[in-house]
Amino acid sequence: MTGVQGGGTPGARGQGTAGRVALVGGGPGPLDLLTVRALRLLRAADVVIADRLGPAAEIRAELRPGALVIDVGKTPGHHPVPQDRIGTLLVEHARAGRAVVRLKGGDPFVLGRGGEEVLACRAAGIEVEVVPGISSALAVPQAADVPVTHRGVAAGVHVVSGHDAAGPHGPSVATLAALADDTLTTVVLMGVGALPALVGAALAHGVPGERPVAIVENGHTPRQRTTRTTLERAVRAAEEAQVRSPAVIVIGEVARPGLLGAEPPALEEEPAVLGAGVLAGAPVGLPAVPLAPPAAPRAPSVASLAPTVGSADASALVTGLSATGPGA
Repeated sequence: MTGVQGGGTPGARGQGTAGRVALVGGGPGPLDLLTVRALRLLRAADVVIADRLGPAAEIRAELRPGALVIDVGKTPGHHPVPQDRIGTLLVEHARAGRAVVRLKGGDPFVLGRGGEEVLACRAAGIEVEVVPGISSALAVPQAADVPVTHRGVAAGVHVVSGHDAAGPHGPSVATLAALADDTLTTVVLMGVGALPALVGAALAHGVPGERPVAIVENGHTPRQRTTRTTLERAVRAAEEAQVRSPAVIVIGEVARPGLLGAEPPALEEEPAVLGAGVLAGAPVGLPAVPLAPPAAPRAPSVASLAPTVGSADASALVTGLSATGPGA
């Protein structure tokens, strides 16, 4: 089976025993941002079906011996395992009596197609639960010192996929209305390739060209980098900075430089200790696992996807948290 890693055929819970599926939110990437329930389910799993984003590479040390890891990750323009096949894998392994974890980046129900996977399991009579994760729509801007809401600045958030802007009809009416409202923050996931179309539609709709924009690549990793610019300069700035996926785009007044004072300190590449904090007054007591970000293929740059939009003077403040470049 393509994309399968692990120790051979996974075990089952017993003859005739129905398996189960857990859709687990892996959060924005670091292993120590998983929930305690997520880690418990992963340690008990016979099969882990994992996305490209999230802590898939780091989690292997936590799995039981013989657990099977199936990589169904997608990259921009490359989806080797179709969504319906993912649903089939969940059902097949659960019917074989196995405990299956579907490990997804961020939160399963925030632009993660988790609802489709729940429906596939329930249609087959498979028990399924959903474990929330920290959505990158919130966590990645936070890592760059960008609060998606801020008293007196923004009281609401509109979260949208880049596919919304890249469709044949352009951004939805709701997205254009959010962009035009200076009391709302628009957060775009999977939006690097759609940035030219989104910017062009927003400017044509009358959204002010000086609306602040922050593009955060590889959030919560040592490769994190933030490009701060404005709407009318965003495409040129992304081209010049060679912005790559994965990245979260924040459009709104909360992205204005200096809103919270000085920029956050650089994130050092050092092991994270699971359980170093305190839960209900007692140490969690989980082992230390080094966080070594996996290499990932580089996505096409904005420059290769669309012509420049906006002012010729497209200077941007690029805050690099690592000298290694934008990463994947």
